[in-house]
Amino acid sequence: MPTPPRSNAQPNDGSQSSGQPVPPKVHLQRRSSDRRRNDNPWLEAVQIVGSALVLAIGIRTFVAEARYIPSESMVPTLEVNDRLIVEKVGYRFGDPERGDIIVFNPTDELRRLNPSLRDAFIKRVIGLPGEKVEVRDGKVFINGQPLEENYLAAPPNYNWGPETVPPDSYFVMGDNRNNSYDSHFWGYVPRDKIIGHAVFRFWPPDRIGGIGPEPPYREGE
Repeated sequence: MPTPPRSNAQPNDGSQSSGQPVPPKVHLQRRSSDRRRNDNPWLEAVQIVGSALVLAIGIRTFVAEARYIPSESMVPTLEVNDRLIVEKVGYRFGDPERGDIIVFNPTDELRRLNPSLRDAFIKRVIGLPGEKVEVRDGKVFINGQPLEENYLAAPPNYNWGPETVPPDSYFVMGDNRNNSYDSHFWGYVPRDKIIGHAVFRFWPPDRIGGIGPEPPYREGE
């Protein structure tokens, strides 16, 4: 059988010797929207600031917020001008416990007594729903048992109660018992008025850390 003649044709640069067609070169171009965004730094800056603002509002509304202490009602645990972090997540999944330091909006009774009240309050949870609370002889009694509290500025010099805490409400007091406008004046804090749980002090620098002694209280014998 005669040998077929060999082709003397040479492949062009960039071609394939298999004879397959060469794909066309693709030149990528930026989208016009990308060019507009990069060509307008002010618009980009506004978008960044707006996103940060939305994120900050979301965190403050649903996760945590900073608060400062305006009065001496929680001395010695919290001093005037202390700055705190108040977390808002925990009470979505559980209830306040005795000893928690909570931040809450003014109750209806507080607004009735002082219609101009706008600022939130900060106090310690003492009585839980359904418990009988009494203050006498320089101590707080829960269901007839005294609380041994190691965080007070001084023992209370007044008597109050006994009264039973209503459902979904809390009896709160300041640690500075004789200089605190709290539940023994105006009653109970409804659950839906609670903003969150004060958990961390970030100012002043020499007292940075978690808030509250451990344990916050114990029931007396």
